[in-house]
Amino acid sequence: MTAVSQARVRSAVRIGSEAEALSIARELAAEFAVGAAERDRERRLPHAEIDRLSQSGLLALTVPARFGGLDLRPSALAEVVSILAAADASIAQIPHSHFVYLNLVRLSAGEVLQERIFADVLAGGRVANAQSERGGKTIADISTRLSPVADRASTLFVLDGEKFYCTGSLFADTLAVLARLDVAVGDLAPGEYVAFVPADADGVEIVDDWDAVGQRTTGSGTVRFSGVGLGLADLVARAPATSAPTGYGAFAQLLHVAIDVGIARGALRAASEFVRTKSRPWFEANVERAVDDPLLVQRFGELEVEVATAEATLAAAGRRVDAAVGGTPESPSRELVAEASIAVATAKVVADRVAPSVASALFEVSGTRSAAGGGGLDRFWRDARTHTLHDPVRWKYQHIGRWVLRGEEPPLHGVI
Repeated sequence: MTAVSQARVRSAVRIGSEAEALSIARELAAEFAVGAAERDRERRLPHAEIDRLSQSGLLALTVPARFGGLDLRPSALAEVVSILAAADASIAQIPHSHFVYLNLVRLSAGEVLQERIFADVLAGGRVANAQSERGGKTIADISTRLSPVADRASTLFVLDGEKFYCTGSLFADTLAVLARLDVAVGDLAPGEYVAFVPADADGVEIVDDWDAVGQRTTGSGTVRFSGVGLGLADLVARAPATSAPTGYGAFAQLLHVAIDVGIARGALRAASEFVRTKSRPWFEANVERAVDDPLLVQRFGELEVEVATAEATLAAAGRRVDAAVGGTPESPSRELVAEASIAVATAKVVADRVAPSVASALFEVSGTRSAAGGGGLDRFWRDARTHTLHDPVRWKYQHIGRWVLRGEEPPLHGVI
């Protein structure tokens, strides 16, 4: 395990339209796909690729217009993420928390922090999460603490704790740290806050210890905080975004769905290429090429329907999220937010089925040669199996069923 230092990207393109954003995403995806299997096999972190992503302007797509950004609608951002995930799911996963916490800043932060974070992102800055912990009874139990101090002129709090699975932390300029404040301090009530901490601040240690079956290059290291000094302007209360009908949870989940759908599309694309260029026909088919085997043709048709269904469900959910967050943050429609959450939950269920299924069927249709260790086709299944563990779909079914049967709105807790 080694501590990791970051090299700062200090310039980025200003993207001027949705069409330009999608074009850049496709261009980068083509680049990233070339070395994806090798990076996965060697667990070689994509530092150069993430720098390219920053410089491209894609990480600033959701910066509000009043701060100089494009303020891209959620459905279009989901399409960008899905395009990237089809090429390299790890690279697509890295900015997930970046966009989620930019949304928190938009919804709940004070003007000073908004100006700081959005200006940094427009210049190529990256935000990563430091949220999950291992020790609590559930994932909702947070032991990382903000402690008030009285003897420092510019520091009102110190931050102490340890976080795990901090996706993108090895590439980050800023860490969004979920912590608890146990006592009231001035106007701040006890509760959960997100502290925006420079990744190179004194008392921060980022450790490259992520070792998983899939998404091997997401840089999801452990982060330790020891007496990190913070001011009032560094903190954002989490409750206003997660405990009110803001669409915060639907937005975050939409991007998870986009990654799963992108993995499915990438797997099918890889299977098609493999069969066209490397597979041999089964002798009983009595054809010259594998692509002419009628049973393979049938199976590829079935797989395309599965992936297209997932893509259509993602697009429909994206439009619901667009509608829910299209007004002002101060006056969202509770009904539209509920509808968006249910639509995204539905898309999550579909993508959760399709991504591992198609990634597994890749071997079925491609034949024995596809299982060769050096081919790298297994990364699609491993990435799908790993990423679909984000938020169990069994609870999505519960919320959908309650909505259908009883008209019961989904809960407001930030993950639906």
